[in-house]
Amino acid sequence: MPAPSKSNIALLLVFALLGFSSFMASAQQTGKELGLRTVVIDPGHGGKDPGALGQNSSSHEKHVVLAISKLLGNKIKEAYPGVKVIYTRSNDTFVGLHDRAMVARNNNADLFISIHCNSSSNKSAYGSSVHILGQRSDRKSNTTDYFERNMSVAQRENEVIVMEEGYETKYTHFDPNTPEAYIGYALQWKAHYESSLLFAVEVVENLMVKPLQARKIPIDQDIFQVLVEANMPAVLLEVAFISNPTEYKYLSSDAGQKEIAERLFKAFKDYKTQYDMSLNVDVSQMPVETPENEPAQEELTSYYAVQVMSVAKLLKSDDPQLKGLNAVPYKPDGAPTYKYIVGKFKTRDQANAELKKVKAKFPQAFIIYVENK
Repeated sequence: MPAPSKSNIALLLVFALLGFSSFMASAQQTGKELGLRTVVIDPGHGGKDPGALGQNSSSHEKHVVLAISKLLGNKIKEAYPGVKVIYTRSNDTFVGLHDRAMVARNNNADLFISIHCNSSSNKSAYGSSVHILGQRSDRKSNTTDYFERNMSVAQRENEVIVMEEGYETKYTHFDPNTPEAYIGYALQWKAHYESSLLFAVEVVENLMVKPLQARKIPIDQDIFQVLVEANMPAVLLEVAFISNPTEYKYLSSDAGQKEIAERLFKAFKDYKTQYDMSLNVDVSQMPVETPENEPAQEELTSYYAVQVMSVAKLLKSDDPQLKGLNAVPYKPDGAPTYKYIVGKFKTRDQANAELKKVKAKFPQAFIIYVENK
C-alpha cells in the first residue's frame, strides 16, 4: 500500500487546524442558537443496496436498520417536541453517501447517527461497535498501520459510492481506494472528535448490555465517507452481526428492534443533557463568590466538578490529551470509561468559575455532580 508523503500530511494538518479554528469562531458567533435542536438519523443502505443479507429478503440489513431508525426517531420526537428529527431515508430507497451527509449539513444538524448491522463470513463473529471519524488508533498494543488495518472495513461501507449515478463527478475529491484520501479527511474534521466520542461512550454504556455484547474494541476510529462529509458530531453504529444466528434472531425481531431503539434513545438523552448543559451555561453571568484559584477541597465526598472528557483507559498526568490541566480520573461504579474532571467544589457557582477557564481548552466541558454514597 503506498504511503502518503510527510509533506502531504503536514499540509493536511495545517488545513485541519485552520478548519478547527474556523469552527470554534463560528460556534461562538452563533451561540444564540444553543442546545441540541436537530438530529439526523441515517438508516444505512436501502433500495438497490440491501447491505448485509438476512435469511430472507425482508430481513436484510436495509430493512432492519430502517425499522430501528424510525423507532428511535419517534422516541426522540415524543420526549423532545422541540428537537427536529430528520431521516436520510424513510422508506426502501437508495441514497448515496454524499447525499446522506448533505441532508445533515443542509439542515444544520447537531448530531448525525448512521445505523448499520455488521456481517462476517465467520458466523461466530458477534458484538456491537460504534465508530467515529479519527486519524489513528490510540491503542498502544496496535503495532499495525492504522489505515491499513481499517481500510477493508471502511471500504466495505464506502464501496456503495460506485452504485451512485454520476459518482465520478460527485466524488472528484475522494478516491475510496486511495489511503491519502482517508487520512486527509480524518484530519480535516477533527474539530468534532470530542463530541462524537462523548456520544459514542453513551452508546457503549446504554446499548452494549445483554443480550448484546460489546466487541473487543467497542469504540473505534474509522474513515467512513458518510462521517467524513457530515461535518458535525457523528457516529456510525454497527449494532450487531446479522450473520450471527443468535444476533440475527434478535435484530430481526420486533421486540429486539424496539429494545435497541430504546437503548439508543437513552444514549441520546444522556448525550443531549450533557450537550445542552455545556452550551447553555452562560458563565459570564454567573456570580463569582470565591477566588478563581481556589484549591480543590479533597475532603469533600460529594461535590461539583468540571468534566473535560471520557476515555476508556487511564491517562498519565502529563498526557497531551489533558492539555496541561490538572484533571483527575473518576470512574462511577460499573462504568466502562474514566471521566476526567477538574476541581472539587461545594457549590455550582464555584464550579462555574472554573468552567470559564477550562472552556478555553475544552469548549465541550460541562459541570457534573459527583455523589459518593
